[in-house]
Amino acid sequence: MDKKLKLSLSGSGKNKKPLKNIDVNKFSGKRSVIIEKSNSKLVKRGTSFKTKKPLFDSKLKNNTSDFEKRKLAEQRATKRLKDESSAKDKKHKLTPQKREVKLTVSRALSDEIEARERSLASVRRAREKESKNQNKEQNNESIKQIKRDINIPEAITVRELANRMAEQSSNVIKYLFGMGVTVTINQTLAADTAEYLVKEFGHNPIREEKAEEIIQKIKASRTENLKNRPPIVTVMGHVDHGKTSVLDVLRSANVVSGEFGGITQHIGAYQIENKGHKLTFIDTPGHAAFTEMRARGSKLTDLVVLVVAADDGVKPQTVESIKHAKAANVPIVVAINKCDLPEADPQKIKNQLLEHELIAEDLSGDTLMVEISTKTKKNLDKLVESIILQAEILDLKTDYESKATGIVLESKIDVGRGPVANIIVTAGLLKKGDFFVSGLKWGKVRAIINDKGQNIDEALPSTPVEILGINGASKAGDDFIVLETEKEAKILSENRAQEKKEGKNPLTLTTQEAAFSKNSSKELNLIIKSDVHGSSEAIKNAISQITHDEVKPKIILADIGMVTETDVTLAKASNAVLVAFNVKPSKEAKKLAENEKIKISSYNIIYEVLDYIKKKMSGLLAPDIQEKIIGTAQILEIFKVSGAGKVAGSKITEGEINSTSNVRIIRDGTIIYTGKVSTIFREKNQVKQVSGGQECGITIKDYMDFQKNDTIEAFSVTSTERSI
Repeated sequence: MDKKLKLSLSGSGKNKKPLKNIDVNKFSGKRSVIIEKSNSKLVKRGTSFKTKKPLFDSKLKNNTSDFEKRKLAEQRATKRLKDESSAKDKKHKLTPQKREVKLTVSRALSDEIEARERSLASVRRAREKESKNQNKEQNNESIKQIKRDINIPEAITVRELANRMAEQSSNVIKYLFGMGVTVTINQTLAADTAEYLVKEFGHNPIREEKAEEIIQKIKASRTENLKNRPPIVTVMGHVDHGKTSVLDVLRSANVVSGEFGGITQHIGAYQIENKGHKLTFIDTPGHAAFTEMRARGSKLTDLVVLVVAADDGVKPQTVESIKHAKAANVPIVVAINKCDLPEADPQKIKNQLLEHELIAEDLSGDTLMVEISTKTKKNLDKLVESIILQAEILDLKTDYESKATGIVLESKIDVGRGPVANIIVTAGLLKKGDFFVSGLKWGKVRAIINDKGQNIDEALPSTPVEILGINGASKAGDDFIVLETEKEAKILSENRAQEKKEGKNPLTLTTQEAAFSKNSSKELNLIIKSDVHGSSEAIKNAISQITHDEVKPKIILADIGMVTETDVTLAKASNAVLVAFNVKPSKEAKKLAENEKIKISSYNIIYEVLDYIKKKMSGLLAPDIQEKIIGTAQILEIFKVSGAGKVAGSKITEGEINSTSNVRIIRDGTIIYTGKVSTIFREKNQVKQVSGGQECGITIKDYMDFQKNDTIEAFSVTSTERSI
């Protein structure tokens, strides 16, 4: 409703009192109107003259007071203003405008207010907002509809699981918090928990197979289109019985001259052809330290040739080779070597082999035994025929068309070529450019080199070859599997590495007794660098067998390749012995070793390495100390001598006491002091020695608190160095 208007009237009455006396401030409101009355005069408006009408009628002029006049004027003015406002309201109803007064509930519910028409810009904005919301809903629906297959390993971190589900890590952690499980982003989850989370987030969980299971499936799928393959023959036996010489004669080569000391310290593989038959030979070391190499050779092989020297007989490594062959369940062909020597006795060898259940054919057995000589080449053809005959009985077949599989015989890091793996292809066809996995490593075949040093493009089953292109030195004995793509090879290699990491045994804590015992054993830190992985493995095994209560060998690094600056720095930091086997230090490493005064011990024969390590360990042993009592004396009286202090007047009861003897003072059965004799007096004269039964005065260095009846015991100490 409109506010009431105040009407103020000013004019002249009978008394002609001016309105100036009226307080103007009382009528100074916004809607106050002051009306002044003036005399009727002619006022010129334009060209015509009009007479102003008086505000009051003539009737009112007479006999009315100022109050009544004012009241009447107020009423008329109020009526006029009401008429104006009603006209305004009508106008508003016809043309709706922005409201001028406050909107109330009653006004909002009345039909008087009409909605004004929306502008085109407002309509456009509304449509844009609607389409935007619609697109957002569609995007949300499309995101919800994506259902992923999530591979779940045995253990997975929260971060990795969130990445695989394409979810935020915070959402996964928040969900686990809701379950009452407090985790961090790097926390490892078990497979069951991960599977539950994947289901809760609307995805499809798939349990990952272990790497070994995948490999077994790959191998099982490659057993079709079988054809005959050459046999893999391992030559085994005791050291210096002529194994490598047999191979050299068969290959018309001279491998022995390349081995230090004439002792094979590497595992080698060669292929020969005899009358259209191919044979693959593996040469294993005969030294006691190379047990692992012989075991690996026997696992890979189809047939074992056991070389025994006719003049030496069956030795420990010969027996070990027989055990390896029997454990691998492979047939044995015995080659009795050095039959050309006068002291040779083949029959004695056959009798000795009977103890190990190897019975010759001429003794009604089933073991082929051939008497040979590498110098005179006696019966070598017969040996080859026996091997071929045995291979035919075995009926060896494999698939030639599938992807290749094999076994790593040896691995090394070659200067210039990088990591090199010596493998034997057991099945399938190996081609240049194939992607493969070997143990924890993977790679692409860059080059294939055969046993004669020639580059070839393909390798058939039972072929020994060198492979270039592996991303690191694999372990000897690892499998070698060719896969379809690089991605498969990478994933399988990573899975294997992860499984190995998870499968590591936790650190075992020392027992309470060992932790608090005073006599803790010393450790000799060792850094061993060798040319090939097999040698490194053999040295590690041989060192681990060196046992002692006081000193233990600790290998902090055993790797292949030349000695580098890093090895020298590590040797200095850990105070370790640096051993190089069949390798040389780099120029930088050699210079650094000279500056830091670190000795690099280089060896070419394995037993020399072991002797050196034993010697170093012996140096850490405490010497063997033996104590011998040479004399005792009883203190009878104590004298004070000027310049000498207190002197113990003693009687030698047993043995003798020298002026340089080590002595101990014993009082009431307790040793109270140990020191050395300072001087010995006999009848006021200084002497060097006093024998039993005699009396003397004894002074001891830095000790004067003698008492009567104390015992002085003289002793000598001898120390001898100990060795392992």
